[in-house]
Parts: sequence; C-alpha cells; structure tokens
Amino acid sequence: MKPMGIIFSNIYDNALSELTNIRTVASLPFGSRYRQIDFVLSNMSNSGIYNIGIITKYNYRSLMDHLGSCADWDLNRKNESVVFLPPFAEGNSNRVYSGKLEALYTARNFLDDPQYDYVVVCDSTVLCNIDFRRAIGHHINSGADVTAIACKYDPADEGKGRALILKANKKNRVVDLLTETTPRRDYYTGMGMFIFSRKYLLDVLNETYSKGLLHLERDLLLKRFNQGEIDISVYPFDGVVLCNQDIESYYLNNMRLLDKKTRDGLFLDETPIYTKVRDEAPTYYGKDSDIDDCMIADGCVLHGKVQKSILFRDVKAEAGSVIEGSIIMQGARIGRDVLLKNVILDKNVTVREGTVLSGTPEHPVIVQKGETV
Repeated sequence: MKPMGIIFSNIYDNALSELTNIRTVASLPFGSRYRQIDFVLSNMSNSGIYNIGIITKYNYRSLMDHLGSCADWDLNRKNESVVFLPPFAEGNSNRVYSGKLEALYTARNFLDDPQYDYVVVCDSTVLCNIDFRRAIGHHINSGADVTAIACKYDPADEGKGRALILKANKKNRVVDLLTETTPRRDYYTGMGMFIFSRKYLLDVLNETYSKGLLHLERDLLLKRFNQGEIDISVYPFDGVVLCNQDIESYYLNNMRLLDKKTRDGLFLDETPIYTKVRDEAPTYYGKDSDIDDCMIADGCVLHGKVQKSILFRDVKAEAGSVIEGSIIMQGARIGRDVLLKNVILDKNVTVREGTVLSGTPEHPVIVQKGETV
C-alpha cells in the first residue's frame, strides 16, 4: 500500500480574486504564519505520502518561493519529492486546463509510476488535520472505485455552495450525490479530497479526456453515479474543517482561529502543521499598547490597540492606532491614529496617519499587496 499525492494549487482563485491576483490560492497566507498549502502538505507528510505533484496554472512564483526544497515539511528526500506540474509541461495541450479532470490528464506522466498503488487528490482550500493513512485503509477495505473524504453538515455552511454533497448509507456507500449546491442536514459535504487506485484513475483520465469531460465532481462522479457506473465510498471526517472558498469564508475562518476549541482541533501535537521557518525577533509590545484576543506572529512592533485580529510577521502599528476584527498580513505599516475594523491588509501595505477603514465580517475591506492608503 504505497500512496502518492496530487494537490491543486489554483482551484477557486476566481472566488478569492482580490487576494489571488498575484498568487495561487495555495500560497494565500492564513492564520498569522501559514500558507494554505501548509495544511494539506503537512497532512501528507505526516501520513507517509512523500511523492507529491502540485498542479499549477499561473502565478505560482510565490508558492515556489515558499516551499523551496520542502525541507521544512520533511519532503526533501532522495527518491521521492514534491514536483510542480505546470500546464504545457508535457507539450500535449494548447490551452490552460479548465477543470480538475483536465488538470489531472496533464499530470499523466507523473501518475504513471507503477511503484505507487493509490493516489490522494486534494484541494488546497480545505484546511484540517487528517491522517490519510486511515482514509486509505478505509478505501481499501471498502473495495470502492473512489473514496470521497467528507464532513458532516455544519450550520455555518448554510446557503453556501459546495462542489460535492453526498448521502451515504450505514456502510458509508453513497446513495445520492449532488454537485454545485448548498449543504443539507442529512448529507455529507465533500472536502475536495479523494482517494483512487492509481490504475483506475489513469484509465478514467484516458476515457474522460477523449470525450471532452473536464470536471471531476460533475463530469466523472455525478455522471457515472447517475448511470450506475461508479461505486463511491464516503470516509467521514469528524475533526475541525475550515473551507476557504470565498472572501467571506476566508475572513471568518481566520477569525475562528481565535477560538481555543478550533485551534486545538486544527493544531495537534502528534501531527504538527509545518510551514517555512523564518528567524524573527519576538514581537515588541509598547508600554501603551492594548492587545486582546489575537493571534500575532513574531517580528511585530505594536504601540496601539489590537483586538480580535490576526497579525502576520513584521507588522508595525504606531501609537493611537486601533485594529479590530482584522487580518493584517506581513510587512504592514500602520500610522498614528488609524482605525481599521473588519479589514484585510495584504502584504506590505502602508496605511497613512489618520486613515479610517471599516467593513463588515460579510464584506471586509480589502487592501491589495503593496498599496498605500
């Protein structure tokens, strides 16, 4: 039982466009010191999956810079490695892929390695701490064609579209399947994580591509399920799941990290979430600073008031500044007497003295990378 991994780095970029204009969704900063890909990459490393292909589309320079040799994830190994799989690399396509099936088809040469038995395919927008070894064991014992890793209905997802909704019987076999719809109370919600046998996946890719089918959930799973041509198992995951598919969910899920129960369910001692190591000085809190209920990374210099906020490395806030319910990314410079409420500042933003920016949790104000306001 030897698995390999595939990670999609650009899925849902359009839904997060204000934050992904110059980066992949996989390299989007999250939780004061991480990038979104850190979670799925750490899960694979902790589960003994060391041969991993990252399917890229565009804007992946920052992702490559973040991962480097992948030593921080214990993935710089002699015989297995993390490989970037950009479009056109095989010279057999004249356009950028449109869906997951088409993207996987471009990765056929990577997948065509007989030493691996199974493939774990994952989005990088779903953040959790999962042991893929248990999920793979479930898949093998089920004898199904594909296993979808899914979580139970969450009232917080009410009204939000999800790529895959599944209903399962007592044996965890799928008996109903829906795509591009809102979660239902008696259904599971797909987490964008699937397990295939490698041979089955390659056979599927050759057949679906020749028929012009592009999308994994809609064109493969839904179509074959409705025709009775595929056996799908559900692996129920009952841990913390944060799904960042749009700006609102990205903001709210960062704020959920301020809750101890969420943090304890996501950051486990036995299976750490790794990220790129940066040596920074400890954060300096000025004598008049007022900090309450925040996640704050190293290297910050804070003289103002910060409440219920997420601050990344090297943020500097002058005296008289007030930051509430905001996400402040690396390198921000916040002047005196500034008010930021429900704001997302991308990297290296400068906020001039006396500026007031105020949004709502549903519609936070976003200032893009490097801008001055």
